[in-house]
Order: sequence, then structure tokens, then C-alpha cells
Amino acid sequence: MSNESMCFKSLRLLVVDDDSDTRILLTFLFELDGAKVMTAASADEALKIMSFFKPDILISDICLPDEDGYSLLMKVRNLEAKRGRKIPAIALTASAFEEEHKRALLAGYDIYQCKPIDLGELASAVTSLAGLGQYFDIFEHKQGQASSQESFN
Repeated sequence: MSNESMCFKSLRLLVVDDDSDTRILLTFLFELDGAKVMTAASADEALKIMSFFKPDILISDICLPDEDGYSLLMKVRNLEAKRGRKIPAIALTASAFEEEHKRALLAGYDIYQCKPIDLGELASAVTSLAGLGQYFDIFEHKQGQASSQESFN
């Protein structure tokens, strides 16, 4: 995740999953590359965190103990609409059924990922949702131009 680490430094993520191992893993993954990560084990806890933490991206499990990720996303989107924002969201689920995938996208999740989580794909999804992909393309293009100019000198 070398490219992502440059831009994850200003990224704020809210990870919502009732599985503590998943929360720990994702916190480690993104904090290692400089992101600020807050975690919640339930939808209620996530909403409380949102009162003082303004995430750039929501990463949420669909199956939560108090209410599902669909309900959480609806509440988050309503809250953020009042603030004039729309947080991109990634749905995580153990369900590989196509119907669940469609339901997540129709509910407003931007990206759907099945568990077990492919960490590389998740990092790419976060990069894409944060609008960092375009930055990296420009950065790599400029690096390529600099290398070309150096070879001419």
C-alpha cells in the first residue's frame, strides 16, 4: 500500500463491525498508512461516534447486533445531509448472494465487499472513494515525466 500511504494521512474512517478481529485488523491496516480510524461494534455506537467524529468514509458490516447496516447507512446519510455532506460507504458482508450485493448498492452503499476481506481490494476501494485514485494517476504521470526529463539531461 505504498501509494495509498501518502494520502491516507488525512483520511478519516469509521469502521463498524461487531467482529472485534475485523475492527482490529482494519484499524491496523489503515492507521499503519496514516489514516485516523474510529471503530464501533454496533450501529448505535457508530451514531454516537458520528456526533464528534466526521469520517470521510464509512466501512460497515451489514449484519450488526442492534440494527442492520442498511438502517445505519440511512441514518448516517440523513445526519450528513443536514451537514451538507455525503459520506461514501463500503458494505462488508459474509453473504456472497447476488441479491445481497444488489440490495447493498440499492440501499446506497458505493462498494460491496464479501468477507473474508481482501485487504488489497479494500484499500483500493477506499482510495477510489476518497478520490485519491485521480491524485495517484497525476502523481505517477509527473514522476514518469521527471524520469524522462532526467534521462535527457
